[in-house]
Amino acid sequence: MELSFASFVQQVFSSPAMLVTVLLTLGVIFVNGWTDAPNAIATCIATRCINVRAAILTSAVFNFLGVLIMTHINSSVASTISNMVDFGGNTHEALIALCAALFSIVVYSVGAARFGIPTSESHSLIAGLTGAAIAIQNGIGGINMGEWVKVLYGLVLSLALGFLAGWGICRLVILVCAGMDRRKTNGFFQGAQIFAAAAMSFMHGAQDGQKFIGVLFLGMAFCGGQESVTGMVIPAWLMLMCSTVMGLGTSVGGEKIIKSVGMDMGRLEKYQGFAADLAAAACLLLSSLFGIPVSTTHTKTSAIMGVGAVKRLSAINFGVVKDMMLTWVFTFPGCGLISFVMAKIFTAIF
Repeated sequence: MELSFASFVQQVFSSPAMLVTVLLTLGVIFVNGWTDAPNAIATCIATRCINVRAAILTSAVFNFLGVLIMTHINSSVASTISNMVDFGGNTHEALIALCAALFSIVVYSVGAARFGIPTSESHSLIAGLTGAAIAIQNGIGGINMGEWVKVLYGLVLSLALGFLAGWGICRLVILVCAGMDRRKTNGFFQGAQIFAAAAMSFMHGAQDGQKFIGVLFLGMAFCGGQESVTGMVIPAWLMLMCSTVMGLGTSVGGEKIIKSVGMDMGRLEKYQGFAADLAAAACLLLSSLFGIPVSTTHTKTSAIMGVGAVKRLSAINFGVVKDMMLTWVFTFPGCGLISFVMAKIFTAIF
């Protein structure tokens, strides 16, 4: 199959379903860069290590680099997303079902926001693809459990590993710095936290950018008459396009959102912010290397709770834990069901 940018443009303008798929996917990538980037740099804002505008620029640059570089080095997360479902041998119907899956994410997100249900774009994407695959295959035969099980691993990693890594790194920092001059360590951790926040932004781009690269790659395959992307290599121009869109989304991400997230984190000291960012980035790196799609928001939040638990267990915000659980409980069946229905409707009409 031809994977040049010229052939991609031709696909987009010759197939309405492909056009909708591209617009929805790039739109979600843009919004993801806009709304999820604050999670990568919020601790820097909360600890006053860097001003808001500098934080936005830093996050935009490293989100861009994360998508571009990590996908080039290791695209296993994109492969997991592309291969976790089977839309069958009819590539025309498969492309329409993929379009329905993306449309269902928008519908579910709007509905969830209306009723105050917490959401995760990563989980919505996985649920949407799964629901559409079940609809077009008329059963669970459309689910590749060998790949889908990585989603379950991701749920555990984002919560348990994020918490434990945050607790462990923060505890280690306290032990190493015991007896040191507090003013000197604060100066060190101000720079160290900026580094850790940049790493967190890089890994946010690597994780979330790859998920939607996988979707676009799958759509290109369907439009080109291919049933799957097995054995195909993601072209560099696709990585560049998606990384640019995410970077642009981050750069216009609005100071209000970032300030709000930063203040909502509560009072953190510089060494705690460093520990949380480094822990979350390390967890995302581990997940990315093994092709496990995880929620970057949940991973970062869990790391912050782990850091807080070093001083006292009462620092754990169980309201946040409840929101995570509600996301899991509602998103998978809710978005999956909407995607199932939309895929049935779209394939019947088109």
